[in-house]
Amino acid sequence: MATGQLKIAMLSVHSCPVGRLGRRDTGGMSVYIRELARELGRRGHLVDIYVRAHDPTDDQIVELDENARLIHLEAGEVEDIHKLVVYSYLADLLCELESFTERSGLQYDLIHSHYWLSGWLGRCLQHSWNVPHITMFHTLGAVKNTIGMGEDEPELRIRAERELAKDCHRVIAATEKEKEDLIRYYDASPDTVRVIPCGVNLDLFQPVDKGIARRQLGFDNDSIILFVGRIDPLKGIDRLLMAMTYLGKRQGLRLVVVGGDDDSEAEVERLQRLSHKLRIQDSVTFAGAVEQEQLPCYYSAAHVCVIPSYHESFGLVALEALACGTPVVAAGVGGIENVVRQGETGYVLKDNAPLRLADRIAALLSRPDNGTRSVSSTRASVLGFGWANVAEAIIEEYKLVLGDYVAHVC
Repeated sequence: MATGQLKIAMLSVHSCPVGRLGRRDTGGMSVYIRELARELGRRGHLVDIYVRAHDPTDDQIVELDENARLIHLEAGEVEDIHKLVVYSYLADLLCELESFTERSGLQYDLIHSHYWLSGWLGRCLQHSWNVPHITMFHTLGAVKNTIGMGEDEPELRIRAERELAKDCHRVIAATEKEKEDLIRYYDASPDTVRVIPCGVNLDLFQPVDKGIARRQLGFDNDSIILFVGRIDPLKGIDRLLMAMTYLGKRQGLRLVVVGGDDDSEAEVERLQRLSHKLRIQDSVTFAGAVEQEQLPCYYSAAHVCVIPSYHESFGLVALEALACGTPVVAAGVGGIENVVRQGETGYVLKDNAPLRLADRIAALLSRPDNGTRSVSSTRASVLGFGWANVAEAIIEEYKLVLGDYVAHVC
């Protein structure tokens, strides 16, 4: 068993961990992979993240941080493609990856795959490399189909996730609910699934003076309600727009929606039409995609961050907002119930009903301003979710899996 430095092959074939956040396939999973890899590297472990090449201007190898790098592999045209199309290139990616590692003389102690497409690749490599395979799904196709929002996930994905849940050496779940879903829908063994929550970059996500942040973003004296995330029906943004109609009598109230790209134009247009129909268009700003480094300013400028999703695998936005000292109103999805302190740092609701959202938003907007004390106590509530703690838990799991694997082989 490896007891010192670990060499980890991390797979994220369909989504680039350094892609612009808020785009179709660049969200919480990308943040998770990038931050975890960097934290593992800082602890002396070697991490190579393999991604399908999607931008001809990218170098093949990109150094992320100490001991952590991103490696682009060509399979098909070097351009962005739909993630389901990536499936048809998995065999090519497998050949490219094995060729690259052979030429470079690389050997790894374990594989950590993210999402079912990468899991398919990891499942092949675990046999050819004779190393353990750890996977994290981030979202489950069976759960998305049960919710019934957007297009149905194909049977191809459901079957692959079911096989992975049974064949890999460990499944990392972000929440107890995800563990229950893995057991319920895919008959995963409870002994194979470990629950380790997601983390937040506490160095990046820090409070900014609210006045300065609002002036910098041009929000003047408006009371800001903030949404951050992909522009997707699953995110429930239409429910938040409806909630705004119950808050309409308040002066200087503005909803700022951060996220989106060319692929979400149709959904943005649908939401804009809805805002006109609800006669709140003058109080809604669609800010588009924002670089992660700018997000602390948006969070700090806001009086409340709202997560009206029908489903979240965890809910990183809640952690980011709270780390910036901004309270949260959220539907009870993902791991948010374990992040938001009810009535203290925000409210977790049983669903995303517009009237319920509006009621709790109004409660936060009406709270007396406790200034620095309120911001600091809100931030303090999530200090235990720093990536350092997450990385330590992941490393412990890596070593347990390696120990079990070596014992079994011997």
